Amino acid sequence: MEIAFVLVKCEVAHEMDVMRDVLKIDGVKEAHGTYGMYDIFIKVQGQTHKIVSDIVTKQIRKIPHVVSTSTLSTIPEQGGK
Repeated sequence: MEIAFVLVKCEVAHEMDVMRDVLKIDGVKEAHGTYGMYDIFIKVQGQTHKIVSDIVTKQIRKIPHVVSTSTLSTIPEQGGK
């Protein structure tokens, strides 16, 4: 199982619109609004790296009002609870 964390920056006043769309995506396990440089923190999970990558590049990044994303891929051997 592959896991990545995605930091999303949205257009001002569209954070909840983006959040609603993000939560509809299969593979998105969690999404949280945040303060600071990024607006939303997302946990993405899939069977393979390609599936996770496709969720980020073909779905999350294409949501209207998403300005930018930063993806943190995890190291499976260093995972913890």
